[in-house]
Amino acid sequence: MAQSQREGVLVTPHKRLSEDQLGLIDGMSRELLEDPGLLSYNAEAVELFRAAGAKIEDGGDCPRVRIPGRLIDEALETAPSTIVLGAREPDNRLVLDASEPRVRFGSGSETNVWLDVAFDGAVPRFSRQPGSIARLVRSAHLCENLEHLDFFIRNVNLQDADITAANKDINQFFTSLGNMTKHVQGGLTALEALDDVVTLGEMIAGGPEAFAREPVLSFIACVIKSPLQVVDDTASKVLAIARRGVPLVISSCPMGGATGPFDEFGMVAMVNAELLAGVTLHQLASPGAPVLYGAVPVRTRLDNLNDMYAAAEAMHYYLDCTQLARRYGLPCYTTAGVADASEPGIQATAEKLLAYATVPPGGAQYVHYAFGLLERTNVFCPEQAVLDDAHIGLVKQTLGGPQIDAGRRAAVLELVREVMASRQRTFMYHLPLPSRGEVYARYPLEDAEGGALRAAHRRFAEIEAMPRQTLPDKLRREAATRFPQLLPAATNVG
Repeated sequence: MAQSQREGVLVTPHKRLSEDQLGLIDGMSRELLEDPGLLSYNAEAVELFRAAGAKIEDGGDCPRVRIPGRLIDEALETAPSTIVLGAREPDNRLVLDASEPRVRFGSGSETNVWLDVAFDGAVPRFSRQPGSIARLVRSAHLCENLEHLDFFIRNVNLQDADITAANKDINQFFTSLGNMTKHVQGGLTALEALDDVVTLGEMIAGGPEAFAREPVLSFIACVIKSPLQVVDDTASKVLAIARRGVPLVISSCPMGGATGPFDEFGMVAMVNAELLAGVTLHQLASPGAPVLYGAVPVRTRLDNLNDMYAAAEAMHYYLDCTQLARRYGLPCYTTAGVADASEPGIQATAEKLLAYATVPPGGAQYVHYAFGLLERTNVFCPEQAVLDDAHIGLVKQTLGGPQIDAGRRAAVLELVREVMASRQRTFMYHLPLPSRGEVYARYPLEDAEGGALRAAHRRFAEIEAMPRQTLPDKLRREAATRFPQLLPAATNVG
């Protein structure tokens, strides 16, 4: 019996690259991993590569690792092609199958700025606020109630006065899981927090065995700093997470023109090399551990050196990498829906819709950064997230497969003949009528005075008034006792 899961949208994948071009990129990536190879600042990673047969050139504190193609092939053989991401509500689980281009959309990134929207008559006023536990609670509750959001990556950085590097992870994951019945994912600030975060996941899932089958949380790690450098502390986290068997996104995010090449071939070959190296390291630590191929390359603005998520070239990178992930049999994590604009408006809408219309047709199983992000990944705006939910709904309808079925032939003939025999000759008089959403994709946010943004503001207020999907009181109290570093703002336990 098939597992229930969030449906997402199943697409016929757009193939931007030919098989010959995919082979060229794969070959270039493998060449890069042998020459120049990786600079590794993590000693344990060096020894894992050495023991597996990689050539190590000692260079003091930073040895050079030359990875033969054989190790990459072995890693791709052991890495699973299907990963289950569990959730507090079982129907919200995600089954990520590398061979099935079923696209899901989620949130991110850990923004420092929360953008409040208020209205002076019909005129919007914006104010920037720091991230906090209270605002992460509001964000998780909002995202719980956005129809097209399939998973939650923490999108508000905790900047409360009593948040430290030692207690940030447990408060971040508890706050997210405590207000969200969908899958929760995030980075890990401190390796020392891993055991507590996994224990929290086990408590919420119903025990270690239940968590192992359907983990309610997972992790992200950018283990290779572009260009081609293994990060010491991140590598330690990757090795530990792999050995715990918790799903992990290996991400790479070079900036074209700064930490990556400008041209498409060079950029995609390098990000692919970095991801293959990260997956190989992960599998050397724990063969068969669940891992996602996480391609997040961007362009660089040469006037201020900021990253550009909305550049048209970035869409090409994402599509190319999605094809490569499918070639390797790895579930793909990629990006769509980040605006370089700082406020909601026509620029943000245009930038986001370009990505929503371009990237999901590639068939990546896990599309993050899709809700509420402005000013690259620096700002989260809840009203923008509501707008993005509407945009993604339209895109999902557009991407839906053709509704042409031989079994409907007789019914269609009968309907047309019936209408032509009637006096009105109008189809709306002949029941049953479909719902409006089945007839056409209608923009769901309208306001006669303030337009879509004001309608989104009103919808956000409606969601804020809804009951929250909090954890049971008993579990919250158990967690507060088990993890004394949890703050009252996260647990709501005095």
